[in-house]
Amino acid sequence: MRWMVLVTLSVIAVAFVILYRSNGFVSIHFYIATGLGIGAAMLLMSALMGLVFLSAGTGHDDSIIDPLEDERER
Repeated sequence: MRWMVLVTLSVIAVAFVILYRSNGFVSIHFYIATGLGIGAAMLLMSALMGLVFLSAGTGHDDSIIDPLEDERER
């Protein structure tokens, strides 16, 4: 997650530069909302992807009892 925080902060900085070059200074609220939106989305995606890898790596996905497994084998 530390690496993703650094990647997220750099993406936010690049987005601010691109927005400033294309629109100029619009409003501080615009930049705050953009930064929070990009940051929340990227950190949430990285946390969920980490949970997927953790779940698959520890074997929790294999321990699920699938009641429909018999129907698929037929």
